[in-house]
Amino acid sequence: MLRITDTITIADWELTEHFIRASGPGGQNVNKVATAVELRFEAGRSPNLPAPVKTRLRRLAGRRWTKEGAVVIQCDETRSQARNREIARTRLAELIRQALEVPKKRRPTRPTKGSVERRLKAKKARGEVKALRGKL
Repeated sequence: MLRITDTITIADWELTEHFIRASGPGGQNVNKVATAVELRFEAGRSPNLPAPVKTRLRRLAGRRWTKEGAVVIQCDETRSQARNREIARTRLAELIRQALEVPKKRRPTRPTKGSVERRLKAKKARGEVKALRGKL
C-alpha cells in the first residue's frame, strides 16, 4: 500500500511493476539482471482519486499518461532493483501530491493610470529623440 496523504492511499492491486534490463554502466551485470523498474498506476480507474485530481494528474504526467488512463514511471538510476522500485514509488507519490494542489485562479488586472501615462510619456520622448536624428 502506497500512502500519499492521510486521506488518500493507493492499494497494491492498482500498481503494476515490470522489471526490465537497464542501460548504462554495470558491466556484465547489466546484461544478466533486470534492475530497471517500470511502475504502472491505473489512475483513470482508481477509486481513491477524485475526478479533478485525475484531470490535473493527466496534465502533469504528460507523456507518461497512456491512452488507457495509466501513469507509467520508469526508473533505472541505480544498479539495485529494490532501490529503483523505491525511487519509482516516491516519484509517483510526488506526482499525485502535485495533482492534489488546487491551482490559484488568475484574476486579470489592469495597469494603473499612472503607469499608462508614464509609458506614453516615455514613448513620446523616445519618438522625439528619433525624430531629431533625421535631416533638419
